[in-house]
Amino acid sequence: MKKLLAAVVLAASLLSGQAAPLPTLIIDGQNNHDWKSTTPVMKQALEASGLFAVDVATVPGGTGPEVAAFKPEFTKYKVIVMNYNGADWGEATRKAFEAYVAGGGGLVVQHAADNSFPQWQAYNEMTAVGGWYGRTDKSGAYLRWKDGKQVLDTSPGQVGHHGAQHEFVLDTRAPKHPIMAGLPAQWLHASDELYDFMRGPAKNATILATAFADPKFGGSGEHEAQLIAIEFGKGRVFHTMIGHGPEAMKCVGFIVTLQRGCEWAATGKVTQPVPADFPKADAVSLR
Repeated sequence: MKKLLAAVVLAASLLSGQAAPLPTLIIDGQNNHDWKSTTPVMKQALEASGLFAVDVATVPGGTGPEVAAFKPEFTKYKVIVMNYNGADWGEATRKAFEAYVAGGGGLVVQHAADNSFPQWQAYNEMTAVGGWYGRTDKSGAYLRWKDGKQVLDTSPGQVGHHGAQHEFVLDTRAPKHPIMAGLPAQWLHASDELYDFMRGPAKNATILATAFADPKFGGSGEHEAQLIAIEFGKGRVFHTMIGHGPEAMKCVGFIVTLQRGCEWAATGKVTQPVPADFPKADAVSLR
């Protein structure tokens, strides 16, 4: 039935002259966050754009042979959305994933997915920075914005942190990048976790947007990268640190950057206009 429906959608797209939806895979199943609630929200947001046809692959719980047997056909998809933070995959799956992204596949790393796989070097290069789960200052540098440019801060210190959830302003730092083109210079995001003290290899990474991690909420006092574009081989990676849970995902800023980030990761361009309800610097906008 699912294959028949996909064929009908494809046929309708071709007849109407529209491009067929981009095959998209969300991976979930293990996470210290509520993946059972957030995956449906992201799936709905992507499909509502009309640009994506979304499947979901759920990794079994635990760390045993069931996880080792997890072997999706990555190459069926134009973009993969990681909503996963859990047990290591089997070696064959890791190699297939590396080959998929390095060969030109798109990847979107969502919030706590950047905590996953601390010992998997290629994955840490895909995310640019990550946190928690045994990472140390040997894992790489902090990726921050100082004096009008992005910097790698090699100061010793913790890896992975967030203060109390609160509304915060995102500052656009790469206004000409396809994901950010046309977005306001500043926009207010709904109450969410603001990740700071995130470290990693930070190779081939471009900061798209930052947020000031205000000490009054327990933050670092630094302008921390929140949206990042990364090149990994021929592949494109969009790393978004916002979107802790369904409430934060109601923010139009989250929805639009997710949609645009997925399209860019899949195709290298963004065709979506900026909606009229995109948040301003002084007002949250929810859907």
